[in-house]
Parts: sequence; structure tokens; C-alpha cells
Amino acid sequence: MARLFVGIALPEPIVQHLSLLAGGVPGARWQRPDQLHLTLRFIGEVDGGVATDAGEALSTVKSTGFDLQLDGVGHFGERRRVRALWVGVAANPALMALQSKIERALVGAGLPPEGRKFRPHVTVARMGQVDQGRVAQFLSGHALFGTAPWHVAAFHLYSSQLSPNGSLYRIEDSYDLAP
Repeated sequence: MARLFVGIALPEPIVQHLSLLAGGVPGARWQRPDQLHLTLRFIGEVDGGVATDAGEALSTVKSTGFDLQLDGVGHFGERRRVRALWVGVAANPALMALQSKIERALVGAGLPPEGRKFRPHVTVARMGQVDQGRVAQFLSGHALFGTAPWHVAAFHLYSSQLSPNGSLYRIEDSYDLAP
């Protein structure tokens, strides 16, 4: 069984910029630089045949490259129980169109449709027991966070292996976008 997802890799200058956010919330488990990415579609645990079908379906996705920019911060979870901190993505119709094409291709390959609405983001921290006041300070202190735009020329099929030190991600295949 393989645990898979589709995502966009972040260039090194963007990863470095994101790493400056890691701190100020005791108890948060900050993502390591090698864990930072933008998930387009979580696939989940699948057997080898389904993984092959997913890879073949993704190879049929046709789209052009586009510029992307991170913008703002937020959280998932209830106000009293925040589960994760994230950095958002500036509104981008090309990103939304790519994600929609990926979703259609995977559903066409027999995978169940994604049950959640796509909310583009980069998870920067997972939360355990943390002081909610510190979370609020983090969110207000970084509300204007943003990055320079970068060009997205490909998306990737990743595998994810859970370990005691956090998830280990590996690019299994890459899919170039048209110039």
C-alpha cells in the first residue's frame, strides 16, 4: 500500500521564507523544510494498481504553467482547538483550474471524489496542546505575511510515509505544465 497525494513543490527561496515563521507558539510541531508543499489532492492509501492508474490519469492533465504567490496566514480547527497553522495562497484562477483538472482525472481513474472543498494552503505547523493566546498572537503578527511570486512549471505525485519524526515525502512522478 502506498499513501499518495498530488502537490506543488516550493522553490528554495520560498521554503526559506516560510521557515522564518517557525516559532512563537510553544507546543507547535513546525514542518521541516522538506515537508513544505502545496497539496492539490490527497489520494490516501492505495494498492499498486490504483497507484499506477492514478499516475496514468495525472499524465493526461494538460495545463499551462503559472505564477503563484503565498499570502496571509490562518488555521484549521475550532477556535479552542486549533489543529494546524497554514499560509494561504493569493487568489489564482490558473491554480484552481489545474486542481479541478487533477480532480476530474483522478475521479475518471476510479478514485472517489474529494469530499472537501479545495482551500489552497501550505501547512506550516501541526498543533498539540498549545496556548490559544499564542496562536492568536501568531496569526495577528503574521497577518500580512506574503512571498514573492514564483513560476509553477510542474506538479508532482508524492508518496508519504509516516514516521516518529513526522511524515517523509518523496516525489514519485512529475508532470510538466506547458510553457
